[in-house]
Amino acid sequence: MAQVENPPNAMTLTDLAELFGPMPAWRIRSVPVPGTATEQDVIDIEEHENRLCELVEGVLVEKTVGFYESVIAVAIARRLGDFVETHNLGVVSGEGGMMRLFPGMVRIPDVAFASWKEFPDGITEEPVPNIVPDLAVEVLSEGNTKPEMDRKLDDYFGAGVRLVWFVEPRKKTVEVFTGKDESTVLDENATLSGGDVLPGFSMPLRPLFAKPKKK
Repeated sequence: MAQVENPPNAMTLTDLAELFGPMPAWRIRSVPVPGTATEQDVIDIEEHENRLCELVEGVLVEKTVGFYESVIAVAIARRLGDFVETHNLGVVSGEGGMMRLFPGMVRIPDVAFASWKEFPDGITEEPVPNIVPDLAVEVLSEGNTKPEMDRKLDDYFGAGVRLVWFVEPRKKTVEVFTGKDESTVLDENATLSGGDVLPGFSMPLRPLFAKPKKK
């Protein structure tokens, strides 16, 4: 029986485990073969399956966002959007905002702020534009792994992102990164600020983590 050879650049299970840690298997797309995926695959899957995948070293990794995480992301985006629009600072994107940080590297922050300098010709209609946001927000779920999030930090700060928030709804904390190895953890009693990226922005965390109820 003839042996089927893997395509060039194909990754093994060991490669994937080193890159992403103990990630749920369903999050890593097997077609195309991990290590061989392209940006066009990201676009095609979003268009035909309505599913969002990040592209990391030729691997398609499905975004994991539950309903509660989405509620948190929208609440943050709403507050950021109001502030950014009031001060005419740039654009706030949401959970579907795909960005090319580097060639062959597509990230999709749950929320992001990009200043007007990223849009010298106005807002682009490209499905995956070249954008390095000033702020990237990730709302963590149980499917996220530490190696995965460590790699995101590498990519964000390597591309020039200035501020990253890791929001953990179950712990009711926000870890604020001003560098890959420079972070502060805020609990629900704290107030989140925009720092040097969004001076004057503030958001108390207790209301953010209080699950909405009918009034």
